[in-house]
Amino acid sequence: MKRPKHRRLKLSTALSATTILAGIACPMLAMAQDAVSTTAPAPPPTGDGGTGLDTIVVTATREKTSVQKVPISMQAFSATALEDRQVQGLSDLATLLPSVSFAGIGPGRNTPYFRGIVPAGGNYASVGYYLDDIPITGTGVPEIHTYDIERIEALSGPQGTLYGAGSLAGTIRFITDKPKIGKWEYGMEVEANKYGGHGAGGNFEGYINVPVSENVAIRVMAYYRHDGGYINNTPNNGQFADFGGSPSVLNLGDNNPATSYTLNNSNIAKNNYNPIYEYGGRFQMLWEPGPGWEVMPEITAQRQTAYGYFGYDPNVGQLDVHDYSPTRNDDRWFQAELSIHGHIGDWDVFSATGYFKRQIYLNNDYTYYSVTYDKEGTTSLSNENYNENYLQFFSKNGCTGSGATLKCTQLINPTQAYFANNSQEKFTQEVRIKTPAHWPFDVTLGAFYQNQFDENNSNYYISGLGNIEGYTESGGGLNPAGFGIPVQDGGTMVLGSPAVKGDTFYLVENNQYYHDEAIFGEGHYAITPNLKFTGGLRYFWTAYDTLGLAGVMGSAQSTSSSLFVPTGTYGCPTPLPTNTRLTCLNSNPAAADEVGRYRESGETHKAALDWQFESDKMVYFNYSTGFRPGGFNRPLRIRGYGLATVEPFKSEKLSNFELGIKTTWNNIFRLNVSAYYETWNNIQYSVVVAGTQGAGITGNAGTAHVKGVEYDANLKLGKFTISTNGAYNDARLASDFCNFVFNQSNGSIGQLSSCSAGTYNSGTPTVAATGGTRLPRQPMFKGTTSVRYDTEVGDYKAYIQGAMLYQTGATQNLNTYLDSLLGDTPGFASVDFSVGANKGPYHVELFIQNAFNELGQLTKNTFCSIQECSNSARTFTIKPQFFGIKFAYNYK
Repeated sequence: MKRPKHRRLKLSTALSATTILAGIACPMLAMAQDAVSTTAPAPPPTGDGGTGLDTIVVTATREKTSVQKVPISMQAFSATALEDRQVQGLSDLATLLPSVSFAGIGPGRNTPYFRGIVPAGGNYASVGYYLDDIPITGTGVPEIHTYDIERIEALSGPQGTLYGAGSLAGTIRFITDKPKIGKWEYGMEVEANKYGGHGAGGNFEGYINVPVSENVAIRVMAYYRHDGGYINNTPNNGQFADFGGSPSVLNLGDNNPATSYTLNNSNIAKNNYNPIYEYGGRFQMLWEPGPGWEVMPEITAQRQTAYGYFGYDPNVGQLDVHDYSPTRNDDRWFQAELSIHGHIGDWDVFSATGYFKRQIYLNNDYTYYSVTYDKEGTTSLSNENYNENYLQFFSKNGCTGSGATLKCTQLINPTQAYFANNSQEKFTQEVRIKTPAHWPFDVTLGAFYQNQFDENNSNYYISGLGNIEGYTESGGGLNPAGFGIPVQDGGTMVLGSPAVKGDTFYLVENNQYYHDEAIFGEGHYAITPNLKFTGGLRYFWTAYDTLGLAGVMGSAQSTSSSLFVPTGTYGCPTPLPTNTRLTCLNSNPAAADEVGRYRESGETHKAALDWQFESDKMVYFNYSTGFRPGGFNRPLRIRGYGLATVEPFKSEKLSNFELGIKTTWNNIFRLNVSAYYETWNNIQYSVVVAGTQGAGITGNAGTAHVKGVEYDANLKLGKFTISTNGAYNDARLASDFCNFVFNQSNGSIGQLSSCSAGTYNSGTPTVAATGGTRLPRQPMFKGTTSVRYDTEVGDYKAYIQGAMLYQTGATQNLNTYLDSLLGDTPGFASVDFSVGANKGPYHVELFIQNAFNELGQLTKNTFCSIQECSNSARTFTIKPQFFGIKFAYNYK
């Protein structure tokens, strides 16, 4: 669908505002000639001749300062640290962040979490994800390539004052290297690598910084990366091991050959079938039109094509799967930013304008969904009747007779796949102004605007479904002996096809609109020379609308609903148009199965005290809050009833109480420790309600508490440097989590008000999880430790380094029954080694990651509802053994 005109108008208005700000910058330069920057200069790297610890300068509080002076729990990784640990993107970075876990099914399809705050539903992300000053926050965030990156900052806890609603639990910021005026810089890096026993790959990267004139510089980065892959799609060899080694034949159990179909994946079976191909670059220009002013446009673009799955099926084998159709995720995105920084009189002003566009083309195997429901027959594991039987579709070939004597016996291949074509556009504008440095306090005031448009198109299809002769039904309802009955057994042949569009059995075609505005302020006041108070407040307005279809043929044909209907008649003609996006949605906004809107406003705040009791030692207390908007649920079709209304879900709120200390001792030992207590209200959680044929809703699972400790320490003893960090998180439900059920008396789906032990009349347990249940996907402890030895060999500076990642096990679902079906992930440890040497601008390094090939499990994922698909769950691990060599040249 096209974006409505009023949305385009808002974008144009915001762009005009930025252009005006850029336009007034030059006339104001005369006023700024004598202005002195109020931003503290970046402290130079410390270390007495290389014998001390380096200082990392961060901008987490929107001003440059040492990480040791920021009164929040955070970690910062310099470019050198990222190189030493072979960090290429988010999945590599997550291993270095003790409070961060992530869930997903591969590159570009992962979402990070902090401190056990792991929402499993809702429309907004819980972690802010920034490239420089522009948020590209979302679920399934893109992998940002980390070459020519100055640093990465990871801010734990709610960051809602300066970073907004997407930063409920924390924020990750990628800060790029910036152009440097009057200085030539250039470099390149070549790497060859291989997974032990699996695929080989490599990458090539380069950058150049060009001083164009005395006030203009350009910086360009480009790279190409190929990852060899390590998952094998093995031939099924006459077995479908996921169902206990039974033959690879789908059968309803009636011993009739007409309801059997033999699966075969030999046409796509291959080893190392999950390689990655990726390329991209960045262009930046820095212009200093006058003293104290900087104007910098930049654009970053990447394309990543990831093949196959990145998890394996334990029933098939270690790092093995059985897939029956190709899986390919083609992820393309770019981000353009214009930043303007200057001074008007003694006031520091800053503007950041950003435009982010992402396009994803996804092919995905979905066979396990088909075979699961065929295996279950009439009755599912939860004692429900289903109509998703896929052995009921008959080809026109092999049919005899007509009318009442029509008999068809040749089934089409019933297995599913899906294709998605999803796009996202996001416009962001932020303006900040800071009070003069000579005032007795400093305050940063700002305004934020963001408009986002997502277009989602997903076709869950069965090849040939749109051109079948018919499918069988058992008359007015399900036959106790099974459904999908061949015609000669007395079933009723239904002419035509259940395809909603083309070969699509289940269709998603919707548009989503996000609109966010905020005003904010954060200030500091020195109560005494060493005691400082920080206060912040952000007030926001958020809106979310969705329009479109999500469902099967029956959903499209529905003629009544309790949905908001502004105009027109509900329902679309079926089958729907094949070659164009649904015209009924464009001409009649009320004609969809998914129409909804959500509005909310609110505030987040923070208060902090920090006491610098020595120049390099600080104690702080921080109280902060975070927010994630709620939303609506579309009505769901209940088998044997029709459409049922679903109650909306509430917004989440997170409160964080944190006490910490940051210390440096003689510039050779650094220790930072923080202890925190968080309360997470109205946890947003996706559930599948009995009778909805696998469709999900988002509800609220109650309140949870998180008690934790984070630490990081560095010790430099001569040529040895020992670094360690870790986090202990005890995250648990505060009270019982009641299940969601369908109430036929009022035709609605909602949460049970009483959660005493027992079952609802649908057979659903009333208690999904009792108070004290651990929150999922977060290990109770996670940490890393590295030991590095630096030395000199002749004219070469050399080093050798060893590092270990270790974490405890984690649960996988908040619902205790579903978690028992999936099984928890066990704890593990992995070890890395590297050795390298430098001479002038030249650098060479050998490395091996996960040297002992420990396949540490991170998460598990299923193709359909866990009740049905847990036997074919995929397990996602850290990288298997991975080694390589790289050569680099850097002229600075």
